[in-house]
Amino acid sequence: MRRVVLASGNPGKLKEFSASLSAAGIEMVPQSALGVPEADEPFHTFVENALAKARHASRATGLPALADDSGLCVHALGGAPGVYSARYAQAPDGTRSDAANNARLVAEMAGRADRRGSYVAVLVYVRSADDPRPIVVEGSWDGEVLDAPRGSNGFGYDPYFYLPELGMTAAELPLEQKNILSHRARALRGLLQALRSEFGQDAGLTQENR
Repeated sequence: MRRVVLASGNPGKLKEFSASLSAAGIEMVPQSALGVPEADEPFHTFVENALAKARHASRATGLPALADDSGLCVHALGGAPGVYSARYAQAPDGTRSDAANNARLVAEMAGRADRRGSYVAVLVYVRSADDPRPIVVEGSWDGEVLDAPRGSNGFGYDPYFYLPELGMTAAELPLEQKNILSHRARALRGLLQALRSEFGQDAGLTQENR
């Protein structure tokens, strides 16, 4: 198995990525387990932040690295909250909460006719810290923003993210279905395809290359 450092200490992300990437012969190791601190995310685009996190983790460990950056982009708000999705309503003391973020989103959308929004996830894989050809994939999930929450599954903006073709919000979907349809799931499928091309056409690697 190839060891790849995950540029995150989030246990949920580790579980999700490990389940998918083990099929490509990859063992994910969270950067927190290797003593790597979180990287700064100073940029205005998902791809720049994900690339900065991946390079930071790879440079600190000497391993290939995988990073993601994701969020909700709302058309009527010029793409906001975007890369600031997790801290859209951050308090001066740094406190964050889904409730505060959603409250601000609802307030910003008040009276707007265009309710379109997209969840976006960008994954970046680097072979080394200075990799000149990082693998970059993007997954998006289109929906609409509601004024009132529906459903108790999911997290973040899920209760307000309505999927017209399904007649449900992301928070009303069974987890198994969400993990097939979501922006991150779509990005992961793209990454798997790219890694299979990188390592070999079969799902895993040949024994000689492991």
